[in-house]
Amino acid sequence: MLRISVIDSHTERRLVLTGKLVAPWVAELRTAWKAAIGEIEGRALVVDLGNVTVISQEGENALSECMSEGAKFRPSGMLARHVMKQLERKNQQG
Repeated sequence: MLRISVIDSHTERRLVLTGKLVAPWVAELRTAWKAAIGEIEGRALVVDLGNVTVISQEGENALSECMSEGAKFRPSGMLARHVMKQLERKNQQG
């Protein structure tokens, strides 16, 4: 299960992910991401991965797409930090 909470402030819209970023919930992230992009109105869009416990390859692909579209990330757990470092390397190489 994956829960996506949206927190708005004057400077950012934050998508807080809680649970497992695996199919079929990766599609929910993509849907939430597209909706958030349309409503940020000049604010930063931040994906908070602090409460994510599992990230599948499909989840990594979705995060990579978000990264390439300008997302900022808050990876506070060890899993999230590890995955984000891998994605940053991939994006720099490709």
